[in-house]
Amino acid sequence: MLLWINGPFGGGKTQTAHEIRRRLPGSFLSDPEHVGFALRRMTPPALRTDFQDLAAWRQSVFDVLDGALTGYDGVIVVPMTVVEPAYFREIVGRLRDRGHDVRHFALMARRETVVRRLRERGFGHAARVVMGKDAPLRWESAALKALDHCLERLREPEFAEHVWTDHITVAQVADRIAASAGLALVPNTDGPLRGRLRRTWTSVKHIRFD
Repeated sequence: MLLWINGPFGGGKTQTAHEIRRRLPGSFLSDPEHVGFALRRMTPPALRTDFQDLAAWRQSVFDVLDGALTGYDGVIVVPMTVVEPAYFREIVGRLRDRGHDVRHFALMARRETVVRRLRERGFGHAARVVMGKDAPLRWESAALKALDHCLERLREPEFAEHVWTDHITVAQVADRIAASAGLALVPNTDGPLRGRLRRTWTSVKHIRFD
């Protein structure tokens, strides 16, 4: 089985994916961004665009996930924002056509919730302590620019199942996804402090500079 966790940038995909991987024995987290950033590094800066627009990215992600689902017995967890219906069908649709069990979940929230989460992410908070609360961050600016488009697209029925996350924790989001997919997670034993530290460390590990 593959769990594809979609959602706007800053919507909690990575945190949720890591929570599921942590609490689901035998699961594996496969991040398509690694393919995208590798392709960017192979391309002269003047020619770099959104890597999702590259047919090579979409084909590579399909090939890697097809191989993983064919050869691996555990659950594959994929955190990735994809809001273009054609791209979604090219990857998720083709995997399903191949007979793979792909469960798709779009993490949804009100715009103000996502904006707050973007600004509370570990690196962004630390940067503002140093540079001031209004300091612009490139990744945050790009995420905010794309936010309305992402939220509008993800509301479409094609991107169901929708999980609204405004008033629930990361652990509770993971629980809902697992329950919908018929999976049993081990109990979450993190207290508030340990959970916050774990989420901050996950954010720090996923800082992108390119």
